[in-house]
Amino acid sequence: MMDFSKSEKLIWNNSSYSGSRGGNCVEVAEGQCVLVRDTKHRELGHLSFQGPKWTNLLNVLKR
Repeated sequence: MMDFSKSEKLIWNNSSYSGSRGGNCVEVAEGQCVLVRDTKHRELGHLSFQGPKWTNLLNVLKR
């Protein structure tokens, strides 16, 4: 499982679909790999994807 190095600062971005009130959305941090977490349950951790796997997931979701 890939993860960010301790020296790499995580910058989490909210989903553009979350709206101004937040709601049900995810946050994504990009770096050596892509991290995804639930905005309402950050304490539960995150999923980690290597670049090509993240791209494949997005393509499947778009279909």
